[in-house]
Amino acid sequence: MHRVRPLPQYLVQRFHGWRATGYVENRVWLRRLAEDGQRPRAMVIACCDSRVHVTSIFGADEGEFFIHRNIANLVPPCKPDGEHHGTSAAIEFAVSELKVAHLIVLGHSGCGGVKGCQEMCSGHAPQLEATSSFVGRWMDILRPGYERVKDVADPSARLAALEKQAVVVSLENLLTYPFVQKGLDEFDMSLHGLWVDIGAGRLEQYDARTGTFSPL
Repeated sequence: MHRVRPLPQYLVQRFHGWRATGYVENRVWLRRLAEDGQRPRAMVIACCDSRVHVTSIFGADEGEFFIHRNIANLVPPCKPDGEHHGTSAAIEFAVSELKVAHLIVLGHSGCGGVKGCQEMCSGHAPQLEATSSFVGRWMDILRPGYERVKDVADPSARLAALEKQAVVVSLENLLTYPFVQKGLDEFDMSLHGLWVDIGAGRLEQYDARTGTFSPL
């Protein structure tokens, strides 16, 4: 624990800046959230990528979104084996306890995890094939999506298609959870798939009827 050090000064200064402005301006609302608890309307499953600013994209305030982030915004299939499952636990809490009305999977352009999956599945990233690779074993979730798009000729189009498959595969896997099915059937909860082009500021929505994404 001797390697745990004080926070960098620039972050300390930013905190004090927020405390003096953002907190003061929203103090009543934040105190209400602290006292009454959270009641988010939606859960967003997004990538860890620092460029994906979920609250900014939707102009959301504190308390609106229950956000879970992981590599490539993936949802694994339901596997109640008694092991550690952070993503599954977050979904269970959001659906069963918070009773969110919407489950949103948000993919994005230029995803490093998806690119790693493509390289691994095509035999160009042996380091990810190792059983000791946490990233590689996580990206195994996306292998079915890779099989669907591996024959796309253009490399850039193939990668973009795989990024969108990360959303589709996650939506499919969400349906394997009994509590998600219960939420859909009994509480009118809804699923949504989105993909954001970071550089273009464009958001696309998945249409399950056609199996395609279209701009909003």
